[in-house]
Amino acid sequence: MKQLYVAPSPHVHGSDTVSKNMYGVLIALIPAFICSVIFFGVSSLIVTLTSVIACVLFEYLIQKFLLKQKPSVCDGSAILTGVLLAFNVPSNLPIWIIMIGALVAIGIGKMTFGGLGSNIFNPALVGRVFLLISFPVQMTTWPKPMGFDTSYVDAETGATALSILKEGLMGGKSISELQASLPQVNDMLLGNMGGSLGEVAALALILGLVWMLIKRIITWHIPVSIIATVFIFSGILYLCNPEQYICPVFHLLSGGLLLGAIFMATDYVTSPMTKKGMLIYGVGIGLLTVIIRDFGAFPEGMSFAILIMNAVTPLINRYCKPERFA
Repeated sequence: MKQLYVAPSPHVHGSDTVSKNMYGVLIALIPAFICSVIFFGVSSLIVTLTSVIACVLFEYLIQKFLLKQKPSVCDGSAILTGVLLAFNVPSNLPIWIIMIGALVAIGIGKMTFGGLGSNIFNPALVGRVFLLISFPVQMTTWPKPMGFDTSYVDAETGATALSILKEGLMGGKSISELQASLPQVNDMLLGNMGGSLGEVAALALILGLVWMLIKRIITWHIPVSIIATVFIFSGILYLCNPEQYICPVFHLLSGGLLLGAIFMATDYVTSPMTKKGMLIYGVGIGLLTVIIRDFGAFPEGMSFAILIMNAVTPLINRYCKPERFA
């Protein structure tokens, strides 16, 4: 008698595969990578290549020798984790620190939970936050955009826009007094400012979002809900006290907000399954980001906000259960 085997949910019927979607996201990241090469030069190549090779190698070794599984590094997920980890660190980060971050991202953030599809938190963000806590000096030393420069660890450094804002406000200055030292909108759009490797060029990240929406790799619910929430919440604060809180456009274009909203928060495994759940998830990330930025000790709050909402995702999925068929 022929038996019918039913695999655990979620079930997706269509032409999509894991590798197809992973490589689709990698294609969407190409514009941001090109901008990083233009502004940070050869160091962006070194950091990205190191991160990708380390993530692929650690995943292969863990699957092959610890978990005794057939290695699945060709599905593109380890490569994507490596690229996203590289995009979340400074372009002059020492190679040995990058490798530690890759080991934490793959070994703890992903494979400890059982590999792709079982991890609770975004692996690249796990690696990034671990490095931020463990190596705060190296992770907050930002090279200035110098064009295609061949220097690596000796690149000229400076503060990010959010760091300048946070330090100025804590020093008793007003927004109007800080305006001259903050990057202009066109600089933030094109990437001519200090920051992590892949977060500086807003237009390149938006181009990647358009690509993924057209290819239906992701839906609009998470990135739009995050962006809209940050804009509204920070806009309310700005209207209440424009000398203490920066305008919402600055929030959207600075730091890792667009990188996180478009490429990190939309991770299939760690985000809710339903459209309603995605909207709740996005609103939560947006609120937490603004709260951390404006009222917390860290100038940037996107990574922490996403990880917190990753932890809440199972609860959201229970609250927003999809409709049953039949």
